[in-house]
Amino acid sequence: MQMKLLGAVAALALLGACSSNDDQAGAATGAGASAGGTGALGSVRPGSQEDLVANVGDRVFFDTDQSTVRGDQREVLARQAVWLGRYPQVAVTVEGHADERGTREYNLALGQRRANSARDGLVASGVAGSRVQTISYGKDRPAALGSDEGSWAQNRRAVTVVR
Repeated sequence: MQMKLLGAVAALALLGACSSNDDQAGAATGAGASAGGTGALGSVRPGSQEDLVANVGDRVFFDTDQSTVRGDQREVLARQAVWLGRYPQVAVTVEGHADERGTREYNLALGQRRANSARDGLVASGVAGSRVQTISYGKDRPAALGSDEGSWAQNRRAVTVVR
């Protein structure tokens, strides 16, 4: 009798160990609640950074040594402008980034040009310039570590951050 009871308890313990919380699983990959749009309990607050990331996208990417927003990235800026129009109380900072190649000074300047280019796209779409600040981090805050084209492509970006 005790053996059956121990077997049942062990089976329950194994089943409990197999279940997972989606937010915990997503945290390991950088996804989490924001990747799904509303999270497990609809916890994404409208007008927040999480809302921007989940429903619009917070970054645009650039070609090597370029600061002109790529054609395939203009739609992201257009969606950001619409989103900002929906939340007129929200102000943002556009962060410019570069990959690891080049000097620190060159990458800071390139990151600033990228941030300004993304800001100009938002302003051209009707967002008040007073709501959009810019900053450059150059190569100091990579999104992806690595010295290969895949990593560099992820690091050549401008990220819109809710203030």
